Amino acid sequence: MDKEKKYEKHEDKHEKHYDKHKHHDKHDKKCDCHDKECKCHEKHEKCDCHDKHEKCECHDDKKLEEANKKIKELEEEVLKAKADNINYRKRKDEEVSKMLEFANEDIVKDILPSIDNFERAINLDDDNLDDELSKFLAGFKMIYCHLVEVLEKYDVKAIDDKGKAFDPKLHQAVLTEKVEGVESGMVVEVMQKGYMLKDKVIRPAMVKVSE
Repeated sequence: MDKEKKYEKHEDKHEKHYDKHKHHDKHDKKCDCHDKECKCHEKHEKCDCHDKHEKCECHDDKKLEEANKKIKELEEEVLKAKADNINYRKRKDEEVSKMLEFANEDIVKDILPSIDNFERAINLDDDNLDDELSKFLAGFKMIYCHLVEVLEKYDVKAIDDKGKAFDPKLHQAVLTEKVEGVESGMVVEVMQKGYMLKDKVIRPAMVKVSE
């Protein structure tokens, strides 16, 4: 009798153990399903869509637009630099050309006092060309005429002043005098000739002006 009871108890334990084991199998199946759900999450279309999101393309377009704008600015700077360089070269060429054009100015200025002395000497001559003074001054006149021709060759000309209105650009007034029949501000006498080199006044004329 006792043996039968022990056997029944052993059978009950065995059944409980079997039921527990079955429950554990179900739990395992649930875990497998959970695992499948995780795999499904890994393949979720939302992730692929996020990778190909149109917002990225828009961002790239914005970067491209900024790059093109920067390129355009750099091109404009290069063109401006080229234009500045061309203008600089033009200015330098003009300066060099002008410098060469008036390169003889200092030499001419040094010669002019000698011209003045020749003119003073020649003005001493009178109408009698047969006297000793006229014969002596004949050589002076030849040298003077030659110097004037050389100056004219290099575009140096005396300023024609007498009887014209006073011009501060051409004249330097050293004396004033009231002269009847002559309106005020007119050149009545040239004390020293003025000269121009081409279109530039290199020495203004010293003149007497009417009041």
